[in-house]
Amino acid sequence: MSTAASRFAFVSSDTDDARAALETLSARYGQLPLGEAEIVIALGGDGFLLQTLRDTMSTGKKVYGMNRGTIGFLMNEYRAGGLEERVAAAVAETIRPLEMVAETHDGESVSAPAINEVALWRQSYQTAKIRITVDGQVRLEELNCDGVMIATPAGSTAYNLSAHGPILPLDAPLLALTPVSPFRPRQR
Repeated sequence: MSTAASRFAFVSSDTDDARAALETLSARYGQLPLGEAEIVIALGGDGFLLQTLRDTMSTGKKVYGMNRGTIGFLMNEYRAGGLEERVAAAVAETIRPLEMVAETHDGESVSAPAINEVALWRQSYQTAKIRITVDGQVRLEELNCDGVMIATPAGSTAYNLSAHGPILPLDAPLLALTPVSPFRPRQR
């Protein structure tokens, strides 16, 4: 067994390709329990990579993704051979999750971390009126819409993209603000 056995834990999404890759790589490199591994190899698509990052967020473990899913904007190409060298040569990206703090109409404060995006949706038949504040600064006083997403660069290729938001480079110091069904007054 390779020395990688002392470093890797393989996890996969629930697709046939990802499960087959998990079996192949585990047989070739060994499989550590997640808690004992130094590096987690995520096999699937972008959504599975983001879920793996969320699951390992407070562990300090490094995550290396290989595409066994549909899209894989964030993933490395899948190859069974040379894994130790590929991981050693990989350029590390630090993913900084958002901390969303929302204040309800009743003044209640709700907080949650988000790696990919924060989404707010209206809870009635009426249009939502949303104020966007980032780092204590009001960025948008009032947005009338059905909802809004604020996506990190890592999350910009997920639901944000399907809602016609922009794709951001991973190292961009930006957030994507994507309204859902924004109100547009009729033009005369």
